[in-house]
Amino acid sequence: MGSAEGEGADERVDGERADADRDAGTDTDTDDWRAGLDAVDARLIDDFQSGFPTVERPFRAVGEALGVDEAEALERVERLRERGVFRRFGAVLNPPVIGSSTLAAVSAPEDRFDEVADAINGYRQVNHNYRRDHEWNMWFVVTAGTRETRDRILAEIEERTGCEVLTLPMLTDYYIDLEFPVWNDDAFARESLESTDAGATRISEDATGGLSALERDLLVEIQEGFPLTATPYRDVADAIDADVDDVLAAVERLLADGCIKRVGCVVNHIVTGFRNNCMVVWDVPDDRLDELGESVGELPYVTLCYHRPRRPEQDWQYNLFTMVHGREADAVDAKIDELAADYLPFDHERLYSTKTLKQTGAQYEELVGDEA
Repeated sequence: MGSAEGEGADERVDGERADADRDAGTDTDTDDWRAGLDAVDARLIDDFQSGFPTVERPFRAVGEALGVDEAEALERVERLRERGVFRRFGAVLNPPVIGSSTLAAVSAPEDRFDEVADAINGYRQVNHNYRRDHEWNMWFVVTAGTRETRDRILAEIEERTGCEVLTLPMLTDYYIDLEFPVWNDDAFARESLESTDAGATRISEDATGGLSALERDLLVEIQEGFPLTATPYRDVADAIDADVDDVLAAVERLLADGCIKRVGCVVNHIVTGFRNNCMVVWDVPDDRLDELGESVGELPYVTLCYHRPRRPEQDWQYNLFTMVHGREADAVDAKIDELAADYLPFDHERLYSTKTLKQTGAQYEELVGDEA
């Protein structure tokens, strides 16, 4: 199974890591990930994937909520990160709001596949690239500081590889969130929940974020996570030579503006058992796109739902993308069957990835800088 790559957001590519494990012939054992953990760990894992306090000593507040002291709260997060349950602690950033991003694809000839992949992967602005079982067999994400730079890179890729590029920027975000309970035996993500809140958030291809110098420095500093200390915001402030109160205010602003999606402990969905997922593309009537996008986005098992443009001149008729996460492939396929039967009775394709070609974080130095 493969993931629906959002535009550079690290929380949207967990399933590709599972693919990479299988490609490499390894076996990630997730059966005993809860061994030795207790009820306090369970609350920490499920309740603090977002909403981490934006205060100078956040672990003191978290400890109070969990019934432990500050030092123990910090030690538990450290231990869970060392065990791989948490990928990292910090902010989940939102590249399509900060800069200009797009999902793109090419149909690479088999005898030149590696050559084309090398050419595409050579761009630092390409942060994800996957092989898919489809006529468009190579899917990648370009994330740049401006739309002009993004489009220049796409044109160069087309010229260098001789392969036509299918460009599919995100236009509307209905629901994108890989925050869901994992301390359970759910067969698919959010099985135990009744609904989620969805909406239609338009995404501009010309986004630049409108960031201040402080905000630009802050985003670059925290892109790999916050330091795991009792005073992470003060440590970040010291690193960028800023006042801690200004950093706290900037984090709150960036959260409100959507540049930061959430602050908390980023769960490793593979380690916690949700190793299977699939991107499905749908041919939805344009006049019902928002209606259906929002209604499907509210289904708890749909972890991603967004609108990308049709490209009829390139024989691409799909305009709605969804994703489902599950512990087992059969459970994921069953939920997609349900989607098709009960909610989206339209032509669709299931795009499974077969190999990870490149996977890095978005380069925020490029996103927040002044690119030509």
